[in-house]
Amino acid sequence: MTENAQKIRKQQGALTIVRRSSSRGKTESSPPTDEQLDQLDLDTEHLPPVDTPDACDKAALRLRYLLRQLNRGEIPAETLQKNLQYAAKVLEAVYIDETKDRRGPEQPRMQPAPLHMRRLRTPCWARCSVEQSNEAKRLADEDDELSEVQPDAVPPEVREWLASTFTRQLATAKRKSDEKPKFRSVAHAIRAGIFVDRIYRRVTNTALMQFPQDVVRVLKTLDEWSFDVFALHDAAAGQPVKYLGYELLNRYGMIHKFKVPPTILENFLSRIEEGYCRFHNPYHNNLHAADVAQTVHYMLCQTGLMNWLSDLEIFATLVAAVVHDFEHTGTTNNFHVMSGSETALLYNDRAVLENHHISAAFRLLRDEECNILQNLSRDEYREFRTLVIDMVLATDMSFHFQQLKNMRSLLTLAEPTVDKSKAVSLVLHCCDISHPAKRWDLHHRWTMSLLDEFFLQGDKERELGLPFSPLCDRNNTLVAESQIGFIDFIVEPSMGVCADMLECILGPLHSSSKNSTSAAGQERTINEESTGTETVSKFKIKKPWVACLTDNKKIWKEQAAKDAEARAKLEEETNGTSPPTEE
Repeated sequence: MTENAQKIRKQQGALTIVRRSSSRGKTESSPPTDEQLDQLDLDTEHLPPVDTPDACDKAALRLRYLLRQLNRGEIPAETLQKNLQYAAKVLEAVYIDETKDRRGPEQPRMQPAPLHMRRLRTPCWARCSVEQSNEAKRLADEDDELSEVQPDAVPPEVREWLASTFTRQLATAKRKSDEKPKFRSVAHAIRAGIFVDRIYRRVTNTALMQFPQDVVRVLKTLDEWSFDVFALHDAAAGQPVKYLGYELLNRYGMIHKFKVPPTILENFLSRIEEGYCRFHNPYHNNLHAADVAQTVHYMLCQTGLMNWLSDLEIFATLVAAVVHDFEHTGTTNNFHVMSGSETALLYNDRAVLENHHISAAFRLLRDEECNILQNLSRDEYREFRTLVIDMVLATDMSFHFQQLKNMRSLLTLAEPTVDKSKAVSLVLHCCDISHPAKRWDLHHRWTMSLLDEFFLQGDKERELGLPFSPLCDRNNTLVAESQIGFIDFIVEPSMGVCADMLECILGPLHSSSKNSTSAAGQERTINEESTGTETVSKFKIKKPWVACLTDNKKIWKEQAAKDAEARAKLEEETNGTSPPTEE
């Protein structure tokens, strides 16, 4: 073990910035005394420039003081923010200086770790409970051997720096003693990054939304295909979107990556939830929104799709799933057009509801108390908005067959190139209609809710003198047959095309990382093909929906046979005839 590493192990969590003093050959690494901390003034108006030797001292001293004051709960938020910004700028200045010395002016910066190494964060409810009970152990673990520090232990910017530094560590030239002060080793830089991030996490974790224990229990099954969103609804006191949306955005690191204030996110999700409950719909409500968001999460996480997408694309996909039916009226686009509603007039009879969902969601984001996009750059905002618009518009069922036809045609090409926007749009569309591909008890409950909503629309159509829309006449709808047709002609083909697309997209990713840890839910299936003695290895994703579709269709067919028999019997009784007997 090196001398620096031994120092780090002995200091157990202290931030040590080793710098050269004006007297050549001397180093200073002693932590400040309580007396020094008590005399510290946190004013940020007269601090030294961030690229000067004195800045390192000031930053280190202030970080220690901030941590102590946080523990006492005696630090104003504005003061904390200004001082953390100053400390971050000091670290950035040291980093720039350090990497210039290591790379030289002509060498490009090393790229971040490969996407296939991406990991989800610990659930926020789990992190809060662990930190409350094992804070000392967590801090000790963070300060253990630096070789054991996981990529997620530090912010993305620091991870990028680590990748750049470690790949050139052995080639680093010996520094001259009269150079500007720098971190003596990579170890100190890592420790500084962790220290700053620890303060950030302490601040955000104190503001993180608290999860009831019943919600925590249900969310432990969040990664399952047939997640019980009805159980979450009951545990969350009727607020599944609030807790599930918060959990997903935190788990994928979106809150941290895009600097989303926790209270703003909570406000946004609460207002979205209210919009879903506005018309008291039996089906298109906050339960449906939470179900679709969870199914999108499964597709992102369990297939490995998140490894193909950027952070911003994941952020947009999750938000699109949450808002995709925001303020749904419980009636179809056709009803709006036929009844000449104000919404149909506004959107010229084209994708009436989908346009409203998007417009209403972005209108909400203009409210400062709900603007979770407030820290996106102009370019990031434009890309985010474009992605969300494309995804939500693609949930319009009138685009269904064209959407599948286009993707099928694309996948038949020798070397298909799938557009990311079209890929995530198809994923969201499939998740939106996926309840027949879930476990029977869930699917049956969704079916009954949807039929209730259709029948309520049929009642309105009767009152307005309009013809009944399909499946909306409560006296003449064949439930089992309708579901069999929906599975055979809509859901099953959609899931098949979606799976083919995902395997096409993720196959090359899987091949390039087959010697690394596989993404959760991925499997390699060996397909024996008639190519002589060769064995072709083809990447496959797990498809839990296949078995569910088969089981559900079987049950519906049995129900259809019983319904047909009951109708025949009723008809015979009505006509006063007796059923034929076998001779």
